[in-house]
Amino acid sequence: MKKIITIMFLFFFSTLQAGGHLSEKEKQATLKCTGLYYANSMIPQGTLELDKIVYSISAKKFLTSYLIKEGVKEDFINTELNKSIDELHGKPYDEKKTGDCDKYIYKLIPEAKGEIDKLVKSGIY
Repeated sequence: MKKIITIMFLFFFSTLQAGGHLSEKEKQATLKCTGLYYANSMIPQGTLELDKIVYSISAKKFLTSYLIKEGVKEDFINTELNKSIDELHGKPYDEKKTGDCDKYIYKLIPEAKGEIDKLVKSGIY
């Protein structure tokens, strides 16, 4: 009986961890960066270099998929991204904010840089 209870206990807590490990603060910061990348991707090509637009599209795609894998509901992500677009659309590219997001994301998700680079090089965003 003790073995069954122990196994059930371990199974229950392992499924809780599998649902995602992002704290609320990390989730909000990641959503904010995803929104920034999304807004950057909408800056007209004549105003911003194409490589920065492509990078932004790829980063937004990667982070959206990452958040979904971490258990964040897609509808919630879309709502938050729309808020970011409402706030940032039409504003110029912010090198500092984008660089800060890059640093944050690369630290939070060790494989992020490589995965975003793969998307950039693949041409599939």
